[in-house]
Amino acid sequence: QVQLVESGGGLVQAGGSLRLSCAASGSTVSGNTMGWYRQAPGKQRDLVAVMDSGGNTNYGGSVKGRFTVSRDNAKNVVYLQMNSLKPEDTAVYYCNYRSGLTYYWGQGTQVTVSS
Repeated sequence: QVQLVESGGGLVQAGGSLRLSCAASGSTVSGNTMGWYRQAPGKQRDLVAVMDSGGNTNYGGSVKGRFTVSRDNAKNVVYLQMNSLKPEDTAVYYCNYRSGLTYYWGQGTQVTVSS
């Protein structure tokens, strides 16, 4: 089992920035993908950005160019730098850890962007 703990969410004005962090612990493996999904009220949980342990990334189309995912493989920590935030970015952001077909989720951290 893998445990994920997120931090860094909060309230920010449109155009501002936030940096999220997620630390993984427990039965982690060397080959994995870590990153972020988000879910707004009444909507599905969508990809934000993920990075595998080799540095390959995948971004959701609505955030590409504004958000950057990075990670520290040695510490099993993934970050999400969010710039040029928009009100439509408001959501609960969930840290995700994937090994093969197994997904683990954090409890989520609220990001609210005011206009």
